[in-house]
Amino acid sequence: MKTINNDFYEELGDKWVAASDHPIALLRAENRLRNPWICSKLPSSAKVLDMGCGAGFLTHDLARLGHEVIGIDLSEDSLRIAKKLDETGQVQYILADVTAAPLPDNSFDAVCAMDLLEHVENPKAVIQEAARLLKPGGLFFFHTFNRTFLSWLVVIKGVEWCVKNAPPDMHIFRLFIKPEELQKMCEDQGLQTEEMRGLNVKFSSKPFWQMVFKRIVPEDLEFIFTESLKTGYSGVSRKAARS
Repeated sequence: MKTINNDFYEELGDKWVAASDHPIALLRAENRLRNPWICSKLPSSAKVLDMGCGAGFLTHDLARLGHEVIGIDLSEDSLRIAKKLDETGQVQYILADVTAAPLPDNSFDAVCAMDLLEHVENPKAVIQEAARLLKPGGLFFFHTFNRTFLSWLVVIKGVEWCVKNAPPDMHIFRLFIKPEELQKMCEDQGLQTEEMRGLNVKFSSKPFWQMVFKRIVPEDLEFIFTESLKTGYSGVSRKAARS
């Protein structure tokens, strides 16, 4: 049985922000769309935990808006880059397992698991921990991939074909999660899903076709939200308020 390759995060270094020939450039493009959507749903001053924060693409944007932010990740080198790039100097970064965060119960207004759930063997444990950490009424944001043939074709094979230095086993099809499965995982932890929206590259754009033919990711590559959840999808669930 194939296992997920998360080791490549330790080797990225400055490629997190500079590489155009690595799938990490796709993550940068996704964040340009997703981060404003997340920020638009937060109160003016929130305490936010970013699980699997990587090099801090989301934490940095949140901190610049004045939110109190903590990022947690198992990659020491990713956290080093995140700290280096934090212009605010206000984000707290913790090297730890996201399923056993050294943080108190009911302490966050929002918990984010973006591009994380498909990288772990037990996504239920991640969601359980998110629910523990959220205040009543708090928001759980997520992004992952649907377990469909189209996802396999676009997210796994498409990235291998269209981006030069795609690491092997960066994504494993069996770890993709159907939306109804994720909704059930959330409900089991007292998190009611309020919204799911598809997310995909803008296939009709010139930068997409540049990527296909040159096998690099242009800086102006765009992602868009869609109604279809058949490939990537983002969503938000809310922890039940105390009665």
